[in-house]
Amino acid sequence: MKLFDVYPLYGINPVKAKGLELWDGQGEKYMDFYGGHAVISIGHSHPHYIKRITDQLGKIAFYSNSVQNPLQEALAQKLGALSGCGDHQLFLCNSGAEANENALKLASFHTGKAGVIAFRGSFHGRTSAAVAATDDPAINAPINRQHKVDFLAFDDFVAFGDTIDRGEHCAVILESIQGVGGLEAPSGEFYRFIEKKCREKGVLLIADEVQCGYGRSGKFFAFQHHGIRPDIISMAKGMGNGFPIGGLLIRPELKPSHGLLGTTFGGNHLACAAALAVLEVMEGEDLVRRAESQGAYFQELAAQIPAIKKVKGRGLMIGLEFDFEVAELRKKLIFGQRMFTGNAKNKKLLRFLPALTIEKQQIDLFFEGLKRALA
Repeated sequence: MKLFDVYPLYGINPVKAKGLELWDGQGEKYMDFYGGHAVISIGHSHPHYIKRITDQLGKIAFYSNSVQNPLQEALAQKLGALSGCGDHQLFLCNSGAEANENALKLASFHTGKAGVIAFRGSFHGRTSAAVAATDDPAINAPINRQHKVDFLAFDDFVAFGDTIDRGEHCAVILESIQGVGGLEAPSGEFYRFIEKKCREKGVLLIADEVQCGYGRSGKFFAFQHHGIRPDIISMAKGMGNGFPIGGLLIRPELKPSHGLLGTTFGGNHLACAAALAVLEVMEGEDLVRRAESQGAYFQELAAQIPAIKKVKGRGLMIGLEFDFEVAELRKKLIFGQRMFTGNAKNKKLLRFLPALTIEKQQIDLFFEGLKRALA
């Protein structure tokens, strides 16, 4: 049987990883400055993470959500304490797309409306409503285009006001810092304007923190840089450090009912153990603060390289913009310097999304390799 060929693949087969380092089947070592799309939050094979999962695997790995699972309660308590969102409710699922799908569904249930406002450059997932709210016609099939989505530009106050005033929307969904879209972000003033208009119109504000959340921006959630309070917060990538888990934080004003949302695998015992391990390491190693300080150090070094025309993002969610397309540069970095990085819709942007445990000397190594690749 052949694999369904939908991924362009580099000819590299990682077989072992620790921290920010990967080794392929030939024993070659690579530095991972991309974390598999910002998934690796506490480093590969962190010993506490391994112990948590191994211990849980020896007890029970899975049972359905028809029974009590105290690990879910423990995860909710720890997440509420560290995120500053302890008054919210937690719904667990398996991925970012599923989190956003459920967020949009919940907004539609709550308001009785179907329209959605999303933004240019957005990426919210590949499931039905989530992909409809994603600004990429190439991955929207005809069945997805039946959803009613208005795409607007960041910081266009007039267009946003005119659109939401039509009174037909259940939700506004936005990434506080766009990932695939190229590290674009709304201004704080615009974000607060969105929040104000949503409150006036009874529209739910969904903060997609799937990539920019979980400490990556230098705050637990990136929307916290702007002093706003979304109705629903979606999470996934860094949440499990590679173990599939996603979730929603839901304001207490939104009341649950049995059967309103559901999942087979979401919040299973093994997933909760992985997610608890991540939060415990984040707290014990002060990784949110480290993301802020290491990101500032990165930006200092980036400012010394003339070829870099612009640095975008916050914390350890960073984009380096050049005046040329970076596809060949990425190849030089991975095959010549043994360094993983990422790309974006903006073909001149190189994405840097390492584990939040990154050390300054590893940032130094990145810039040494980048200089050699640019030479």
